[in-house]
Amino acid sequence: MNVVIAGGHGQIALRLARLLAARGDTVLSMIRNPAHEEDVRAAGAGPVLCDLESASVEEVADVVSGADAVVFAAGAGPGSGAARKDTVDRAASVLLADAAERAGVRDFVQISAMGAGEPPAPGRDDVWAAYIRAKGEAEDDLRARGALDWLILRPGRLTDDPGTGRVLLAEPPVGRGEVTRDDVAAVVAAVLDAPAARRRTLDLLGGDTPVEAAVAALS
Repeated sequence: MNVVIAGGHGQIALRLARLLAARGDTVLSMIRNPAHEEDVRAAGAGPVLCDLESASVEEVADVVSGADAVVFAAGAGPGSGAARKDTVDRAASVLLADAAERAGVRDFVQISAMGAGEPPAPGRDDVWAAYIRAKGEAEDDLRARGALDWLILRPGRLTDDPGTGRVLLAEPPVGRGEVTRDDVAAVVAAVLDAPAARRRTLDLLGGDTPVEAAVAALS
């Protein structure tokens, strides 16, 4: 399988690249900072410089052309303001989806966030509200596309603990909780091999079901 990952230097993206490369897939990871190229190569992926905040749809389509699937794992990240939540978490996802359609790549997996599109919990600040709104609007954009076989994955609170290989993967709501970045990457790798599990929005937490069994149950 040929897979393109947007946000290729992110913590989940690097883990995913390692998993895919280890099983023999070809991975291209889109990054905007040349200083991240070596990290991407070390994970087994080919780095492609492409800034989704400034690239044209034609430029992104050239990157994803020939891919079997694209994964949107980009995010503005901690410390960014409300404006970049929109330009990265929403607009970059829309751009990637436009490019995938133009290049004829149907399979699109989006890593979103639990609570996307819902009113923010009391006490959350404006930046968090912008983030949840941007993720929700990016999800809505995907759901409206008939040319893509999309899957929206909403992890709970992310941790850097070692993966357990066991998850709770189901349509929302499943409650609140944590999930390791290792396990998120493992689920994305598994769903890429499960084309029947598409056009669904799924919450993801740590749980009791082995990843492969949780994904197989979706079909």
